Amino acid sequence: MTPPTGGSDDDLRAPLSAAGLPPSAVEEWASSTPRETTAYEADTGLYGAFWSRSDRLFGSLPEKPKRNAAEAAAASAILSVARASRERFLVAHAGRVYDAATAGRSRFLRADELARHAADLVPGLSPTDRQVTAEAKLDQRDKDGVEVDQGLLLAHVLADSRTGLHLCHASLLPRPESAELAARFAREGCLDLGAARLQRQGNVVVLTASNPRFLNAEDDTTLDLMEAAVDVANLDRASAIAVMRGGAVDHPRYAGKPVFGAGINLTHLYRGRIPFLWYLRRELGWMHKVLRGVATPERLPDDVQGVGVEKPWVAAVEAFAIGGHCQALLCMDYTIAAADAFMTLPARKEGIIPGLANMRLPRFTGDRIARQAIQYERRLPCDSPEGRLICDEVVPAAEMDGAIRRVTAGLTSAGAVGAVGNRRAFRVAQEPLDLFLRSCAVYAREQAYCHFSPALIDNLERNWGAADRRL
Repeated sequence: MTPPTGGSDDDLRAPLSAAGLPPSAVEEWASSTPRETTAYEADTGLYGAFWSRSDRLFGSLPEKPKRNAAEAAAASAILSVARASRERFLVAHAGRVYDAATAGRSRFLRADELARHAADLVPGLSPTDRQVTAEAKLDQRDKDGVEVDQGLLLAHVLADSRTGLHLCHASLLPRPESAELAARFAREGCLDLGAARLQRQGNVVVLTASNPRFLNAEDDTTLDLMEAAVDVANLDRASAIAVMRGGAVDHPRYAGKPVFGAGINLTHLYRGRIPFLWYLRRELGWMHKVLRGVATPERLPDDVQGVGVEKPWVAAVEAFAIGGHCQALLCMDYTIAAADAFMTLPARKEGIIPGLANMRLPRFTGDRIARQAIQYERRLPCDSPEGRLICDEVVPAAEMDGAIRRVTAGLTSAGAVGAVGNRRAFRVAQEPLDLFLRSCAVYAREQAYCHFSPALIDNLERNWGAADRRL
């Protein structure tokens, strides 16, 4: 679903008039639709006034669940035209907005902070905290999707190499709490954050993800904790390699057994508890830090210059790696899988985009299998020819601990410097920063529309029985 690029004034008026909106307000709104861009300051006032009129007109409609067909069409028309005008504004001025928010790129803002500052700098460009908070209380089906505008903003910022690199740098910095957590881990050799636990075993740091009630799925309660754990693992000087695995879960079918992970928490998604920015914070945050390491304020991780704080990562897949957890395997240096485990990317059954798997998976499986996995939910048993294109080694489930010890010893036997150097040499050819940023730009816009599409609700109810699930 993409917004229209514009239309005649009559085209704009028709659905609003059919919904019974006041003719004078409809006329003022339609005739004031900006169709060109000029100077930044002038456009901020002109476009801002139009977005304010759009909000007032939109606010005169009933809440989404109470709209009739004509009112729903009017709401869609107002949102589409306003979003098309935001795209027009951002094509011309995204760099100016970013520079104003970051004081000329002299300070770092993460994606959520940038969206918040943009809302203050250019009223109407991005939703306010009040607007986001109001929709956060609703089930996903009852939201109008004010956060789509955050996706449009980030798509333009990420598509520009100057602003995209700076946002990437900000996102790769350790979280504010990570320095204290790293110091604690250095002293004690263990750290329990609830959703993620760290344990040093010789020169190996093991990160165990845990959300036992939801098959170790990821949601807004786990995201920051997972990123902090990845920070600490990368920063730990006493270890040379990191391992990621899943903890034991509560589900009757797997009770007490370790599970790598079930991807995004579909119950939370259906109930509106996954904010749109969750997706970008995840891709720019812990996932990217596994792939590329953490930054320092002075330097962005750079493969050519050899800058960054990182270590090799090994995944230990037990039971299954579904959705986002399958995506994580595409960032790993080595994957060990239990012989009875499987992988899926059920994006088709959810109606969303599986992170950056569209870019990464073809490197492992080739284009056809990647398209089958993403667009037709092809299941990949780990112990199959296709599964072994992703999994480096498949072992009996009972032998996983021994396999981890053997693999981590082998990967670091020639020294950590060589291991890091080799992963950089692969990365500079396979996923340079400009490719990563362009992929994130597409992801930001397309996932925003997917996240608020009626098809998402239909898919979750039809394929997952989501209406019967409770938080």
